[in-house]
Amino acid sequence: MAKLFFKYGTVFSAKSLNLIATAHNYQTQGKEVLLLIPKIDTRSDGYVATRAGFKMPAELIDDDTDIFDLYASHRDKKDNIDCILVDECQMLKTKHIDQLREIVDTYGTPVICYGLRVSYTLELFDASKRLFELADKLEEIKTVCWFCNNKATHNLKIVDDKPIYEGDSIDIGGLEKFVPVCYHCYKNPKIE
Repeated sequence: MAKLFFKYGTVFSAKSLNLIATAHNYQTQGKEVLLLIPKIDTRSDGYVATRAGFKMPAELIDDDTDIFDLYASHRDKKDNIDCILVDECQMLKTKHIDQLREIVDTYGTPVICYGLRVSYTLELFDASKRLFELADKLEEIKTVCWFCNNKATHNLKIVDDKPIYEGDSIDIGGLEKFVPVCYHCYKNPKIE
């Protein structure tokens, strides 16, 4: 039975690398995958990409994209789509998560969403919250804190060597702006 998966982690926990490895495994077996990434992620340029240099083309999802219809049009062109893989899913709209759930239930196609659980303001992203409500399986992708060796559980935004705790939850950036931290280091970062 197909499932809706939410694989979440902090920044720099290799979520995109995991997604690309999963896509590669499907493709090596001759199976079709559909990769999706939110258009709002201006770093993507239509690709799921890793800091290690791996990348794969993906369909861009705009705020008004109907993923259910997009999936159906891809199925019309091919015999089957064996899996849908979504990167940066926290940037999607909740309606997109509902559409992904509907694909699992209607077509029996597994959907694996990769993304952040909470923003640097310690608030659940709307799409992540919806995935916690609807996903069949939740899996944490772990990494270590930037400042100590504890498990990273949060994302810390640093600008001009100062921690930032307020602002828009959707804030595109990488290592120049965000680091993975444990809760203690989130509250007491050892920025030098």
